[in-house]
Amino acid sequence: MDDALQHEIDAYLDERWDDVIRDLDALVHIESVEDLGAASPGAPYGPGPRAALSKILDIAADMGLDAHDCEGHIGYADLPGARETQIGIIGHTDVVPAGPGWHFEPYAVTRKDGYLLGRGVADDKGPLIVALHAVAFWHDKGERLPYTIRVLFGANEETNMKDVAYYRAHHDDPTFLFTPDAEFPVSYGEAGICSGTLTSAPIREGVIERIEGGVAVNAVPGLAQATLKAVDDMPIHEGERASEGRVAARAIAVERDGSRITIRAQGKSAHASTPQLGENAIDVLAEYLLSTSCLSESEEAFLQLVRKVTSCFDGSGLNVRTSDEHFGELTAVGGIVRQNGDRLELTIDFRYPTTTSAGEIEAKVNEVAKKYGARFEMLHDKEPFLMDPSSDAVQALLAAYNETTGEQAEPFTMKGGTYARVFTTGVSFGPEKPWELKPDWVGSMHGPDEGIREDLLKQAFSIYVRTIGRLMKLDL
Repeated sequence: MDDALQHEIDAYLDERWDDVIRDLDALVHIESVEDLGAASPGAPYGPGPRAALSKILDIAADMGLDAHDCEGHIGYADLPGARETQIGIIGHTDVVPAGPGWHFEPYAVTRKDGYLLGRGVADDKGPLIVALHAVAFWHDKGERLPYTIRVLFGANEETNMKDVAYYRAHHDDPTFLFTPDAEFPVSYGEAGICSGTLTSAPIREGVIERIEGGVAVNAVPGLAQATLKAVDDMPIHEGERASEGRVAARAIAVERDGSRITIRAQGKSAHASTPQLGENAIDVLAEYLLSTSCLSESEEAFLQLVRKVTSCFDGSGLNVRTSDEHFGELTAVGGIVRQNGDRLELTIDFRYPTTTSAGEIEAKVNEVAKKYGARFEMLHDKEPFLMDPSSDAVQALLAAYNETTGEQAEPFTMKGGTYARVFTTGVSFGPEKPWELKPDWVGSMHGPDEGIREDLLKQAFSIYVRTIGRLMKLDL
């Protein structure tokens, strides 16, 4: 039976892979970034997420699935089974902003040397399209499956997950659900995720006219810059590079335009769940600005506090370092720096284990911030969750992965945040393989030149087809 199934999988890929790429390209072409200022009835997260939701519902309907639009918040498509008991698959069609630094068109799929590039090809339009085609595979076989498959299409995952809140207020949860929006082999738990804003004291007689860095709270920023008012004897010169300290090895560009000086800092972007893969450009910028000794007292105080966040990823600078057996070390990422009136702000994303809480983190950060005349406000929190890794459903997913890859992998926990945590029973399930090295020109999720290996998506298709087959044999 396995040989016969693999033959059918291979035949589908041979015949339909161009359709998969076409469907993905149609989605990537849509700049589905949240725009609440342009929200309207039927488009609660703005026109981009609305357009992407409409497109994937059309794709699902063309496959012969029963597609439904939930007033623009979320959509779903059913493959009815012999019973109404649902196996759920959920992904999202919204994306973070493209941001600067791209070498490829962000809103189109580029195929290059075995990789697909474009905003959303990895997070999460590519994996979702592949999972949807895995359901289409079973639809095309013409067999009535024991359970109903419901594929959910989110439109607000990257910000507040209000799409799922709307869905759960109107529908029951699937009996079991997975999301193709993380890493293989299978994650049975996710660390707590909270985020908030660090705000400076009012800036008095400052030299910073503008400061900006980062495009998403949940990402290590790869670029940051500041524009300063040039004053007499300012020790900054056009084309200068720092010569001392850690900043010497980093990218700093200085330009003078009349009475203004612009300083640009280069880092390396990464998802906040894996900050060790990145280099925070805000830290590069802050260290350089502090080295010039030209800042006002209030600016210097806040940037010293910023470096408490950005110069490490374990929260030790804020006295919140902790760990547990399930999730390991807490992580802290300064994601966006900006001006707000006469104050400076830095967002902080925390991924925390079971040994602390958002409330405790907020209190400890404020103890440190107070010493610099600043304050911290926690704005969002999602508590940690864990499933039993020995459960039949988790083991079915793991078996499908190992059967396809020939590996003997084990389930794991993660610091990423997915839809799985907000449902009664759910896990995250691929297709990323972070241990695989990518070419330097292939970027990460949430960064410029986001890319994913094309063969990895094909392998994910095979895994998801086998997963559906295995779940159908369980007593749910």
